[in-house]
Parts: sequence; structure tokens; C-alpha cells
Amino acid sequence: MAELGPVMLTGTHIRLEPLRPHHAPELLEAGRHPEIWPWMSQTLTTEAAVARFIADAMKAEEKGLESAFAVVSIPTGKVLGSTRYMDIQAAHRGLEIGWTWYTPEVWGTVVNPEAKFLLLRHAFETWGALRVQLKTDGRNLRSQAAIRKLGAQYEGMLRNHRIRPDGTVRDTAMFSIIDTEWPAIKSGLLRVIQRLTN
Repeated sequence: MAELGPVMLTGTHIRLEPLRPHHAPELLEAGRHPEIWPWMSQTLTTEAAVARFIADAMKAEEKGLESAFAVVSIPTGKVLGSTRYMDIQAAHRGLEIGWTWYTPEVWGTVVNPEAKFLLLRHAFETWGALRVQLKTDGRNLRSQAAIRKLGAQYEGMLRNHRIRPDGTVRDTAMFSIIDTEWPAIKSGLLRVIQRLTN
């Protein structure tokens, strides 16, 4: 089985680079919009928070638990946000794609479909995944709609699954894609990417 990460994944419009300390200033700039953070477990709006976010990601990477990326625009070289492989279960060939956020200027553009395409293609075709899961806050309807648009299957709601930063209790919506579904989802993502760039 090939290594899941750290690895650089390059598309037409974006590049996913292993998340490192040199990304911090641009990551802070990308994350300065408060509308990004209501559903996230951390708010990356200070230098200290971003530094801790990167350090924690690199520690998890060293343990083989996660592989985090900076999402970088190929035309501009600008950092647009971050995403990662997490909950890596090599023995069971499963993982999660999560902790995904982007600066609002690229919401609804080709950035997220291409990022998901690159992550899923590498997971299924190179690493040999059997299952990729995605989850989001039960109240985050925008994120749930985006996950459904990928073609992921809704598996149910994990009740009282997390405590949000504001102290409220969160239910978590669970989705997955399995290996036999990947060819159809791949075709769909390629169509979406083409439509968004024509």
C-alpha cells in the first residue's frame, strides 16, 4: 500500500501542499473572515491559533493519524484554506476527509470540487481506500448539501457527539463513499469541475 501522506496533490486550479509553518501568514489572512468559523471546533483568527493548528497537525502526521494540507491557488500561489485526511485507519483501509475550510471568496467555485477530487483520487486509487467518511455539524446545512453534491451517502446522525466551542451540544451528520462508488463519483466531480471552469 502506498503512503497516504505527506504528499503534494496537484490539479489544474489548486495544489494541496503538506501543511507547514511557512503557510501560517497566508493561512491567517485566508481565515480572517468570521463567517468561516461558526461550525468549526477552532477559530483560526490569531497568529497563536494558526501556529497551534499547524503544530498539532504536524504532530498527528508524525503519528500517522492525519495528513493536513494547505489549499493553494495555482494561478496566484495564494493560500485559500486548509483540508486534511484524518482518523486514518490503515489496517482497515479507511479514513476521513475533514477540517476543510476556505476563504469565502472561493466558496461556490472550482476550489472545493477539485480539492475533493484530488483527495478522493489519491485515497482510492493510490492508497487503496475501501471507505472515506465525511462528517459535519447537524445544523450546518450548507456543508451537508456540499457533501451530498459529491455523491456521498448519508449514514445518519451521531447524537450528542461533540461540544461546540460555545458550549452547546452538537449532533454530527455522517456520510461516506466506498470504493465501488468512487468511479461514478469521480465522473461526477470531473463534470462539475469542467462546468465551473467553462
